[in-house]
Amino acid sequence: MGVVLALVALVVAGFVVASIFVRRHAESDRPQPGWRPTDELFNDPSTDRVMRVWLDPAGERHYVAEARRKTA
Repeated sequence: MGVVLALVALVVAGFVVASIFVRRHAESDRPQPGWRPTDELFNDPSTDRVMRVWLDPAGERHYVAEARRKTA
């Protein structure tokens, strides 16, 4: 029984670590040619990043992190 629990814990830990490095649904590194920025910004609570919504020509939504702004 201890071996099964250890394996389950290892699998769960692997998913947690992988989720940190894998992009979420519709998230992109940068906008692609043809995408239009919207005025919609939101704070992603899981990463604490400000994200902008972009629309592609088909009307699909994509999320791109805004550049960090320097504070004075």
